[in-house]
Amino acid sequence: MHHRTVEELMTRDVVRARPDTPFKDLVRLLEENDVTAVPVVDELDRPVGVVSEADLLRKSADQADPSGRTPIPRLEAWERAKAEGARAEELMSAPAVCARPEWTVVEAARLMEVQHVKRLPVVDEADRLLGIVSRGDLLRVFLRRDEAIREEITGDLLRRTLAVDPRDVTVDVHDGRVTLTGTVEYRSLIPVIEQLCRGVDGVVSVAGHLDHRTDE
Repeated sequence: MHHRTVEELMTRDVVRARPDTPFKDLVRLLEENDVTAVPVVDELDRPVGVVSEADLLRKSADQADPSGRTPIPRLEAWERAKAEGARAEELMSAPAVCARPEWTVVEAARLMEVQHVKRLPVVDEADRLLGIVSRGDLLRVFLRRDEAIREEITGDLLRRTLAVDPRDVTVDVHDGRVTLTGTVEYRSLIPVIEQLCRGVDGVVSVAGHLDHRTDE
């Protein structure tokens, strides 16, 4: 089985900021490049943080509303410091949460979930910036063709990994939804097949209708 890697999905031409990039230049970078965040890199091109639209919008949210309709939000001390910041190093979320190019989609997605971030700068062994991968990039695996998913399950998973004769199991895939029908040798093999199918890139769901010949 082959999971798509971060290197295959990441954006390589990354818009960067420096720690001393002024607030207005950061806004201009986002607007002109149609992005929602930029990594902030040091003199060796190593990410030290990320500035996003959310970081910049704190400055607007901290301003008084002339109409009086909305109160000024109550900010934590660190949020107040960001709202008052004027340069990238004062506004960015730090340290930068980074990924490696050889990571799988699963590894990158789990890190995003744990760290509550929407994107990951991708770095090499020396922590230099190689690219950036976003949640949207990871979701591209679900655009994988149904036939490619079916071929991977039938060939790589059933025949080569589990030594199951593909003629014993019919694999149907429609819009990423996998349906398994047929008969395998052992009952214990059924949950293994279903679980491995869920791990195939592009699979949305798995419906198993498998029978068995032997109870262990």
